[in-house]
Amino acid sequence: MKNLVFIVLCVLAFAKADAQQVTGTWKTIDDESGVVKAHVEIYERDGKIYGKVAKILDKNAPKNALCINCEGEQKDAPILGLEIIQGLNKKGDVYKGGDILDPENGKTYTCKIWLDEDNPNLLKVRGYIAIFYRTQTWIRL
Repeated sequence: MKNLVFIVLCVLAFAKADAQQVTGTWKTIDDESGVVKAHVEIYERDGKIYGKVAKILDKNAPKNALCINCEGEQKDAPILGLEIIQGLNKKGDVYKGGDILDPENGKTYTCKIWLDEDNPNLLKVRGYIAIFYRTQTWIRL
């Protein structure tokens, strides 16, 4: 019986720890229009956090949409599968030091992300240039 209680407690502890991670798939919602845009898969690679578009949900987006406003290697790349978050490092409860790409306008912004203090199923995603910023709240799937 003691073993069963121990196993249940371990499973619950691991489930809670997993819920505290930024990695996973998130539903993105435009902070200005309220339109659901995409699912973004956030993952770790070489100790840094990255995110790519896993599914396009915006009904107004064309099938096989391309990043026509992007520059460099991302120019005309398919938005589906496009890596839009790059190189974030963990600093306490915040991940920062990397960039986020807005595939609609092709602009890259300094980025930081963090889990909502009251609800770890909400991810705050902030893109900024100097003192100007926008923050979106993404929902864990």
